Parts: sequence; C-alpha cells; structure tokens
Amino acid sequence: MNQNLAFADYAVFIIYFIVVSVYGYTVYRKRKQDEQDAKAYFLAEGNLTWWAIGASLIASNISAEQFIGMSGEGFFLGIAVAAYEWLAAVALIIVAVWFIPVYLKNKIYTMPQFLKTRYNESTALIMAVFWLFLYVFVNLTSILYLGAVAINGLAGGEYLHVIMIGLAVFALFISLGGMKVVAYTDVIQVAVLIIGGLVTSYIALTTVGQYFGVGENAIAGFKVLMREAPEHFKMIIPKPTATSSQLEIDKYLTFPGLMSYLAGIWIINLNYWGCNQYITQRALGADLQTARTGILFAGMLKLLMPLIVMLPGIAAFVLYENGHLPQLVGGKDGAYSAVLTFLPTGLKGLSVAALTAAIVASLAGKVNSISTIYTLDIHKKYIQKEAGEKQQVNIGRIAVFAAMLLAVLFTWNDILGIGGVGGFTYIQKYTGFISPGVFAMFFLGMFWKRTTGTAAIVGVILGFVLSVLFNEYAPALFGNETLLYTAYNNGKGAFEIPFHICMGLSFFFTMLAMIGISFAGPKVNPKAFEIDAEMFKVKPQTTVLIVITLLIIVALYVKFW
Repeated sequence: MNQNLAFADYAVFIIYFIVVSVYGYTVYRKRKQDEQDAKAYFLAEGNLTWWAIGASLIASNISAEQFIGMSGEGFFLGIAVAAYEWLAAVALIIVAVWFIPVYLKNKIYTMPQFLKTRYNESTALIMAVFWLFLYVFVNLTSILYLGAVAINGLAGGEYLHVIMIGLAVFALFISLGGMKVVAYTDVIQVAVLIIGGLVTSYIALTTVGQYFGVGENAIAGFKVLMREAPEHFKMIIPKPTATSSQLEIDKYLTFPGLMSYLAGIWIINLNYWGCNQYITQRALGADLQTARTGILFAGMLKLLMPLIVMLPGIAAFVLYENGHLPQLVGGKDGAYSAVLTFLPTGLKGLSVAALTAAIVASLAGKVNSISTIYTLDIHKKYIQKEAGEKQQVNIGRIAVFAAMLLAVLFTWNDILGIGGVGGFTYIQKYTGFISPGVFAMFFLGMFWKRTTGTAAIVGVILGFVLSVLFNEYAPALFGNETLLYTAYNNGKGAFEIPFHICMGLSFFFTMLAMIGISFAGPKVNPKAFEIDAEMFKVKPQTTVLIVITLLIIVALYVKFW
C-alpha cells in the first residue's frame, strides 16, 4: 500500500490549515486590545468560556507522543495503558474541586508565583529557571522532533526539515496572538484531532473485520480484537513469577499492575494536571465556576482518548501477529503510522491534519507557557522592573520566537538524541525524575500551613535524588528484593524497579523529609494560604458532571478489569 499522500490528502490538509489560520486571525483582531494588558495577553483573563478551557486543555495535552507513543504502548501492553487517560479524568476532578480554588483565591497566575507567595523568592526563581529549561529542551524539542518524524514518514520520508519548520511556523503564528488565540484555535484543533482520530480507529477496526472475514464492521472488528488478543484487554498486568517470560516482565516493568495505582500514576497525573504552568494556565484567568466546568469538560474528553490513541495500536498488534501488517517498521512506535496506510485518499489527509493539530496545539501552548514564565517571573522581576503592559507583551513575543528557534536548532540534527530513546520515553524520563519533589512541594504548600520554604527546597532536591537512586542504582546497592521493592531482570543485563514504584517511593520519602523539616518551624507558616470549607463547595451541575465521569470510569474498569 502506498503510504505517501495524494492530492486529495494535501487538499484536506490545506483546508484545515486555512480554517485554523483565518479563525485565529479573526480572534486576534477582535482582541487586539489585549496587547495593552499583559495578563489578558498571557492568560486571556476573564475571556475564556468553559468549552474553550476544556478543549484547550486536551489539545495541549494530546500530541505526537500520545498518537505515536501511546498507540505503541497499546500495541505492546494493550488497554492497561488507558489508565493514564481514564485516571487523568479523576485527577482533573481533584484539580477542579481542590486545587483551582486555592490558585484563584490567592490570585495565582504562574507556578513560580505560587512558590514565591507560599514559600520564598529563591524557591520561585530556582523553579522558574528549571521549568524554562525543561519546557524548551525536553517538552518543546521532543514534541517538534517526534511530530516532524511522524508526518515526514507519512509524506514519503524526504521532507523532515521542511515539515519541522512548517510545524514551528504554524505554532508561532497561533501563539503570537496570546492565550486567547491559542485557546480558541484549540477548539478547532481538538475537533479535528477527535474526528480524525475516530476516523483512524474506525478504519482500523473495519480493516480487522475485513481481514478476519466478519465484514467491514467496526463492532465486529472490535470483537475480533478481544478474541484474538484477550490479554490486551486486561487493565491489571499480573506480577511476574519465576516462570514468567521476559515479555511478561517487560510489560510489568512498564506498568506494574495494582502497584501503579498505589504509587506513581497518581503522582504523574496530579503533578501534570495540577502543578504545571503549561496546563493550569488555561484556567487561571477564569472565574471559579467557569474554570471548574472547563476542567471537568476536559476530564470527560479524556475518557475518549484511548479510543483515539490506544485502540489503533491494539488493532495493529492483531493484524501484525496474523501477517496482515507487513508495512509495520520501527517496532511498536511504528504501529500508528502503519495503520494510517489503510486509510483511503482524503481520509489520510484528515488523519494527518489530526496529528498536525495535536502537535501544533501542544507547541503553541508550550511556547505560550514559556513566554509567560519568562516575562512575568523573570524579566519583569529581575531584568526590566519598570516594563509596562505593552512592553511585557512584546517581551513575551520575543520569548516565543527565542524558544521556538532553540527547539528547531536542537532538533534539526537531533542533538539531544531524542530519536535514540523515543520521544515518549524521553519526556517521561526527564519529567518523571522531578515530579515527586515538585508535587510534594505543591501539595503540602496548599494544604498544610506548617510547610516551610526550607522544606520546599529540600523536597525538590531530595525528590530528584531519590528518583535517580531508585531508578538507576537501588538494585545494585540494596539488592533485588527488599521490603520496599522487587527489581526484575530487564533483559538488558541489569535489574530494574518499575518506574511507577520508583516514583511512589521517592514521593513517600520526600513527604516524610519535608514534614520532618517543617516541624522545626512555626506551627503556622506566616506565608501559608488561607483556606476555608466554602472554597471547595461545588454547585449541583458540577456534582452531576463529576458523578457522570466517575460512573463511566467505574463501568470501564468493571468491564476490563
């Protein structure tokens, strides 16, 4: 089958590009006065509707690493990887009910500002610089590289740098208009993402049905998947035994069954959705009810994501195992691209548009967050304290250009080696090391008035050190079997503790250390936030959204446990 795009595919893609560009420009013209208001430019303060917040959260979250990486994990693990998406919906409920009220009541606009307000200026500056490096050299570069590689493969494999520049320019075009343009164009982006993703999943299922003689029927195709790969439809991966194969051990190392739910997956989700400038920025400029509704809307959309980014991977596995997918190259990460080859002319262009929408939305959201942190938390405070509103907007735009230029330079010849480890693994590795300390610092800072600034700094450093210790050195230093963990042979000549368990252990000991240090301080830290029960009360319509989301998640787990 020809993987290259035809004229009709290019036509569909161009239409998508024009629609997003025209709509973005229209929003920009209507809100051009935001150039005189820095908070309106960076946060779209008071201008975002609940549906724009929810759509923007999803568009910023879903990118090439989800389409390619999570589809690959669907190929390898099966439906267990859907836990990242379904438990994200629960995490979003927690963020909407308990985290956002704290941010909004204390007029928090950036994560470094939270740290300065709650702890001290040193903690805020250290983390602002860290986040800038992380966002530019880990997130932005990996999204750009993996996205360019994926689209280049579909376009024939000869246009990597052209596509890389195209993605960067498209994202710049959107992000220079400020958060309002980013958020409202994300509504179109997420619509294209969902429609294109569902089309790909539908074609994958009908293709399975066709090859296995049950007709071009998506439901029949899904039943074939469950029949041919029953192990791919179990949410809980069993703990390895002495007789387990290396493949079974590798699966457990990736997602360690029930221990994932007791340890790392909650830290990953709550840190990502609740303590991440890139994500929370969409809701920080809204009123509480609008922010809550938007976040819960995003949570309901998350329930759909496995159908879009994981199911094609399972379909690819069944087709490949039965000799119907010879075009699969590059192992599990090639699963999504291989499935796209089944799409007819025109629909392939729609799927490429969906993939592009995911990449561009993530790039635009990321550079907007970089711009916000740099302008409000570094430049305005330490470099140009007298900068006016318009000057701040201009500085923010320069920061957008600089960040994207750095991303292009570092991905041009893959200087960072992203291709060697894979974009999904690259992001998880470097963000995962810091997540336990950052989440402990935010969680205790919000809800325990005794937490001190010293404890916060120790927590971030200790969380990182413990993450490295458990992930890289613990089996060699303490043995493969201890009261805290079991390390397994990773098939590469070494023993390894599952990553989620490492994260849980790092978080637990970091919390203990922070609590112990804080007991040496005053019973109530003078910089502690004022919290009252009224902040966390929810309206009946909010309760309904929460109950519906939880019921759907329970039903999914009952079905696929």
